[in-house]
Amino acid sequence: MSGHSKWSTIKRKKGAADAKRGQIFTKLAREIVMAAREGGGDPNANFRLRLAVDKARLQNMPKDSIDRAIKRGTGESKDGETFEQITYEGYGPNAVALMIECFTENRNRTVAELRHVLSRSGGSLGESGSVAWQFDRVSFFEIPAEGVDFDKIFEIAVEGGADDVTMEDDLIEVIAPVESFKALSILLDKQGIKFNEAGLKMVPKQELTLGVEDTLQVMRTIEAVEDLDDVQNVYSNMRISEEAMAALEED
Repeated sequence: MSGHSKWSTIKRKKGAADAKRGQIFTKLAREIVMAAREGGGDPNANFRLRLAVDKARLQNMPKDSIDRAIKRGTGESKDGETFEQITYEGYGPNAVALMIECFTENRNRTVAELRHVLSRSGGSLGESGSVAWQFDRVSFFEIPAEGVDFDKIFEIAVEGGADDVTMEDDLIEVIAPVESFKALSILLDKQGIKFNEAGLKMVPKQELTLGVEDTLQVMRTIEAVEDLDDVQNVYSNMRISEEAMAALEED
């Protein structure tokens, strides 16, 4: 997982410089809508919503936009479209398995856009179940390691039911069963732990290792998929090597 987390960090740094602000706000708003729909409109009682709101504030999303998204999620406002969350399965170049999470109000448009991007790089959408068996759904927390006691995080995580706690470079990763997400979130939050990321993720049961050029090709495809407005998250079974990571930073 650490390679993918490093890649997420690279994307965050690159995004601050060159991402389209409107596209960022679109994705953030949809995340807030879905979180509020699932757990209510109070960020203090809905951890997923609070994370989504915090992420939006970090990107300087206007407060009015955040409030509108929350009201759309709770049903207080009928403005705009009704979104649904759908996960698509497919393949990138070199037969890399992809799980693609989308928030969309138009399935036909989303499928057409995904097919176009994937086919352009030699990939394709798959049938339901064609890829999912290669992944597990887990609770995932990414914590900045600076100024944090790893042993303390480890103890809290184990108490909360975590399966794995690792630290590499400046990141601590906690992986736990899906059903432990709420309890572990509360335990970490009570200790004032700050997250880069927290939520449910798909992690591959086995990773596929490719050469640097092939890895770059796959990551460019994943970036193109992620750039689609309806796409929230993309997970793959590809391992990103240190050599590929260095090349990605220069890409």
